Amino acid sequence: MTATTTTPAPTACPLCGQPNLCAMELARLTGVPEAGPCWCTRVSFAPDLLARVPAQAQGKACICEACARQAAASPSLADTDGNAP
Repeated sequence: MTATTTTPAPTACPLCGQPNLCAMELARLTGVPEAGPCWCTRVSFAPDLLARVPAQAQGKACICEACARQAAASPSLADTDGNAP
């Protein structure tokens, strides 16, 4: 039996499946540029959070703002000196 690979939806968060509201992807899909920068330019993505993205979604689907903010606020995803990213 062969494994099937599912292509991740570029508009869905690869961690929770909710819409990621990626301004760049929405502009690509609609052809209409967004009015301002994407929300992702205003948050940090911890290495631990990025490591949770499944291999098939890496570089293909953006993490949503809720997952990024939750990870930044979570002590379990803090960096090695105990500070959140």
